Amino acid sequence: MARESEAQDGHDRAAADASVYPVEEIAAAWERERPGTPVSSIGIVTPIWQLAKLLGDDRRRVLTRAGVDPATLDLLSVLRRGGAPYTLTTRELGRRSMVTAGAVSQRVARAEREGLVTRRPGEGRPRTVLVELTPAGHELVEATVDQVLYREAELIDGLTPGQQTQLAGLLRILLQDTQRKLGDDRISQVGDA
Repeated sequence: MARESEAQDGHDRAAADASVYPVEEIAAAWERERPGTPVSSIGIVTPIWQLAKLLGDDRRRVLTRAGVDPATLDLLSVLRRGGAPYTLTTRELGRRSMVTAGAVSQRVARAEREGLVTRRPGEGRPRTVLVELTPAGHELVEATVDQVLYREAELIDGLTPGQQTQLAGLLRILLQDTQRKLGDDRISQVGDA
């Protein structure tokens, strides 16, 4: 009988522990161990890190199945979103992708080898390079963007449309304020250095 009671107590504790949100547990532990240490950020930053990891990993799986890497899709998407004739300068690609000139150069070279873009000198301006989406690049981005965006819509459909709008607005405010405080407005793919 005592064993059954101990087993039930263990089961009850495990069930109670499972219902505790791990982030709250982390914050409570720091409050207990270091009274006065600010812990309010834990409930925001930790889930953002966890979501970034989960969403980044899932996007990489989707792109792997589609046969394209995240940097190449980013390049093709920027060109596609630019509208016809799907041509931008490397400088504009860097600005719209929010990556360095070196990263743009590497992305363009890789996509050009794969027949997804072409590049040519710009007219009238020395050192200006124009990058254009090829039919193969256009086809790849058209097929892939739906896979990515439908999957990501599925992943956030646990929130109502109103909650999604509210969260998007709050994340925009947080991102812009954090960029301002850090003096860094660069954005890269999750996991990029």
